[in-house]
Amino acid sequence: MKIEAVWCSNQGNRAQNQDKTGEYLGEQAACFVLCDGVAGDAGGEQAAALACQFLLEHAGQGNPCQPEAVPGLIAQLQQMIQQAQQQDQAYHRMRTTLVALFINRSTLQAHWVHAGDSRLYLFRNGYLCQSTTDHSLVQKMKDAGFHTGGLPDNLLYAALGTGNPQDATYSPTLALADGDVFLLCSDGFWKRYNLAQLEYTLRLAHTPSEWLTLIEHQSPPLSQQDNYSAIAVWIGAPQESTLLQILPLEEKVAFQTPNCQRSRR
Repeated sequence: MKIEAVWCSNQGNRAQNQDKTGEYLGEQAACFVLCDGVAGDAGGEQAAALACQFLLEHAGQGNPCQPEAVPGLIAQLQQMIQQAQQQDQAYHRMRTTLVALFINRSTLQAHWVHAGDSRLYLFRNGYLCQSTTDHSLVQKMKDAGFHTGGLPDNLLYAALGTGNPQDATYSPTLALADGDVFLLCSDGFWKRYNLAQLEYTLRLAHTPSEWLTLIEHQSPPLSQQDNYSAIAVWIGAPQESTLLQILPLEEKVAFQTPNCQRSRR
C-alpha cells in the first residue's frame, strides 16, 4: 500500500525552533517522529534532536518495529537523555515531548507512542479522531471534571528526560485501511486550528502537501506564535474517501505558504 508523507516546521516568533521532525520510509517499515523541546529549560532543542535521531536510526535498520519493543526503545532513549543531562549541567533539566508513528508495511498495521502534549490524529473516511491524550495538567483536570480557566495549558506532568518509565503512553495495534490519514503535530500547531478546520481542509485536499497548505491558510500568524510543526501521512488513496462532503467553514481564509517537504513511496 502506498504511503505518502509531507512535513512542515516553522519557528514562529520564538528565538529558535525546538521542534524536530523526521521520517524513515522503507520497503517493509515506516517511522515518523515529531519532538518538541520543552520550553523554559535549557537544552530542549538538543533533547528533541537526540530523541528524533535515536528513533530514526533504529527504524533505519529496515525491520518493522514491533509494539512490544517500543517500551524498551523509550527506556533506552530516556537513559541517553539522562546521560546528556549529566554531561552538561547547563542542560541538566532538558526535556522533550514525543509522538512517533510506526507502520509495518507487510502486515498493514500501525502503532504509536507519545509523551507530553504533541499529538497524533487519525482521519478515517474524512472524520477526525484525536488518538492521543495530552500529558498536561490542564488535560488531567478536564478529565477529572474541574474548571481550567486561567490555568496555563503548557504545564506537563510527563515528557522524555524526567527518567520516569511512565512518561510515555503506547497505543494498541491498528489495522490500516486504504484512505487513512495520520497527523502528528506539536502543540504550537494544534493550538492554531480547531477540529472543524482540519476536517474541512482534508476533504478539499488531493495530496498531503495540499492539505498542509490549506490548513496553514486557515489562520493568520499569531502575535506570540510558538514553534509549530506537523507531519501528514497518507495511506493508500485518501482523496477517494475524504472528498465525500464539503461542509461550510465559518473562518475566513488568510493566505500564506508553509515550509513543506514531501516524500512518497
